[in-house]
Amino acid sequence: MRVSDGWKDYELLDCSDGERLERWGDVVLIRPDPQAIWNTPRKHPLWHGAHARYHRSASGGGSWEFYKQTPETWQIAYRDLHFNLKPMGFKHTGVFPEQACNWDLVRDFIKKSGQSDVKVLNLFAYTGAATVSALAAGAAVVHVDAAKGMVQWAKENAAASGVADRPVRWIVDDCMKFVAREIRRGNRYDVLIMDPPSYGRGPGGEVWKLEEKLYEFLTQCTAVLSDDPLAVLLNSYTTGLSPAVMSYLLNTTVGARFGGAADADEIGLPVTASGLVLPCGSTAVWTRL
Repeated sequence: MRVSDGWKDYELLDCSDGERLERWGDVVLIRPDPQAIWNTPRKHPLWHGAHARYHRSASGGGSWEFYKQTPETWQIAYRDLHFNLKPMGFKHTGVFPEQACNWDLVRDFIKKSGQSDVKVLNLFAYTGAATVSALAAGAAVVHVDAAKGMVQWAKENAAASGVADRPVRWIVDDCMKFVAREIRRGNRYDVLIMDPPSYGRGPGGEVWKLEEKLYEFLTQCTAVLSDDPLAVLLNSYTTGLSPAVMSYLLNTTVGARFGGAADADEIGLPVTASGLVLPCGSTAVWTRL
């Protein structure tokens, strides 16, 4: 397992009985996590001292219960990057902290390439943590997400991290339609990052179902890569999509066209209370070497 253990402003204090106890800077939140199926004793005092807790609704979605005065927005840092946070309607804060190991990986690919003109395509790019990381490493980035609000949030994160003046295009669009247009235009990329949702809709109501669309889309994406691409990263939070399945997908699409090899593993976060690691999804990585 690859562990995102380089945080100072984020800490997974404990997890038990379907919930996480987390510190985001000075703000402590309790959020649902279906992976935490154990019912270990909740000895950490902040279980009873959190700022807010997210409660799921039986009919879908949920809501926040605030115990203390909580800022509407605040900021945390990961190394030299800065991200704006806020409690969102579906339990999230705008950052997935377990992805930090992937942000570092992207930076390493860019810096170790020796190229001064690396082009990165970030699809389903959310609030732009991977985009900001790639910009900080010196790449040119195209950031694509179907939600206008998320793209605006990503712009704000780029500004907070001091990279808003770097070469970046912010695109609000359905990712499959955008890739098809880029292929027709002849635009090519050295690094592809994909963080697809299990289910979603594009700006025009386009339906995305991960298991139905992913192989087709990965095959399409091979045509938007440069002749000698550096890497492809595929993230998944879907429990039914194992690391081995994701590796197979990349090897039979990107690997079949460019050679190289794909590997995959779970990613996770260290848990302070237990000293163990909470699994938080998987990432498959294809590289040409």
